[in-house]
Amino acid sequence: MSSPEPQPTRAIPDPVPPDNPGIKEIGFTIPQQYNASRILFDNLRKGRADSLALTGPLGERTYSELCTEACRWGHGLISLGLQRGDRVLMFLDDTPAYPAAFFGAVRAGFVPLLINTLTPPDLLQFYLADSGATVAITDAEFCSRFDAQACKDTALRTLIVVNGEAADHAAPNTVIAERWVGNFPADLAEADTDRNEMAFWMYSSGSTGRPKGIVHLQHDMAYTDAAFARNVLKLKPDDICFSVPKIFFAYGFGNSITFPFCAGAATLLLPGQPKPAAIFEAIQRYRPSVFFGLPTLYTSLTKAGVTEATDFSSLRMALSAAEVLSAEVFNGWKTLTGLEIVEGLGSTEQLHIYLSNRPEKKKLGAAGLRVPGYEVALRDSSGHEVAGNEEAIMWVRGDSSTPLYWNRPDKTAETIRDGGWIYTGDRFMRDSEGFYFFRGRADDLIKISGQWVYPLEVELCLAEHPDVRECAVFGAELPDRRMTLKAAVVMNASAFDEGDATRMLQDYVKAKLLPYKYPREIRFISELPKTGTGKIDRQALLRG
Repeated sequence: MSSPEPQPTRAIPDPVPPDNPGIKEIGFTIPQQYNASRILFDNLRKGRADSLALTGPLGERTYSELCTEACRWGHGLISLGLQRGDRVLMFLDDTPAYPAAFFGAVRAGFVPLLINTLTPPDLLQFYLADSGATVAITDAEFCSRFDAQACKDTALRTLIVVNGEAADHAAPNTVIAERWVGNFPADLAEADTDRNEMAFWMYSSGSTGRPKGIVHLQHDMAYTDAAFARNVLKLKPDDICFSVPKIFFAYGFGNSITFPFCAGAATLLLPGQPKPAAIFEAIQRYRPSVFFGLPTLYTSLTKAGVTEATDFSSLRMALSAAEVLSAEVFNGWKTLTGLEIVEGLGSTEQLHIYLSNRPEKKKLGAAGLRVPGYEVALRDSSGHEVAGNEEAIMWVRGDSSTPLYWNRPDKTAETIRDGGWIYTGDRFMRDSEGFYFFRGRADDLIKISGQWVYPLEVELCLAEHPDVRECAVFGAELPDRRMTLKAAVVMNASAFDEGDATRMLQDYVKAKLLPYKYPREIRFISELPKTGTGKIDRQALLRG
């Protein structure tokens, strides 16, 4: 059994020109016929067959063992009758089954969909129907998500279950991976995919409407490595990467899959909820060298108070992305580990980070400097580039960019502009040294008492108060249609007078910013709701 028969090219026109300045800057080249599984399999060619690829609570894998498992997965998927380009939905936690199934699918010419494991059945139904996936792969603990509601009006016919036995679900057929995958051959030739053929999808969070299927091409993974990893991480084969953000998250995907495998390094996979005790135990036991987190995670780790038994000396670098990092958390992590967090910013559309501080050059509160390989422009509402330190909308271009949103030509045209530029909708300013500072979304501006306010500015101010653990600030509409500014705050102390605390925080904002910018309403809660990617769930706060 081999990969599906060669077919006429299914290449998607790449809107990013092949001669753009970013590609030239990093000297990126890749053959026209290219399959992204080479990121894993090239380690065999480079003599790393016996080197460690994976470690963690569910065991170790060498590169040879992981490649063998990937080949068996590819053959198994072919045996189910899939055709070149067919989608395979992956609803998986971070265990060795994930990279094995992912690279097996890609090597065979299929297209994995990386899905958030917190997805409820109604949204899972949308993903299955939108993608047309006939096969899904899930951990045993998530079987019940594939209920009658999730499977209704979809093409799903086979559910493959890993890491245990199948529980109740509504898929027509069930395959238990443990008794199935090992029956297939241990070698599989790569599909003859074009560099611009679909490789995998991720879905947007849907925070601003219906989720969008973000398509990535075969060459995109290699580009993020050439741009970000080689210039910022500078991984070596003896590194062990530990990304608490999960693989289904674009940030976690690069951290756990692309970058370590491109360098011949290892990755530590920790399944389950990322509780501080489990994270500290993993650092102590597996000795990772590069740690990836999010501001909300670093906040919980620095406040956990269970670190006495943890030796952090194996860590050489700690990174953060997705949201702005406060000075308190930055300093708390440095006190705890001796490391200064390296902050960056990326997007699922670009697959990973395109702005980043550097270990040797950083500014607290800055998203960072431009990452080599990416072009960044600040433009006004008419699309004209602005000069100096003016605030404007960020546009980004790089050859890891998505070419389209699946079945969403309206959103594709809105976001992906001429020449392959991505309109981010984020407002930034750039200082004289080239550091970029996030100033909020283009549509975040709200009018309070007749004057314009950016909620993020107030949120960053509140976050600096020594009594505040974490917070979120947002605009809310009153019954009379006026807008007001609200804050949700988690305090460091468990017992306090809410009235006194409200006045204290409002006075603090009035003193630090212009007086009219203070939050009119402050709600104290024990924990901020989070999305599956670890960001603050602002929609949940608005509903609450």
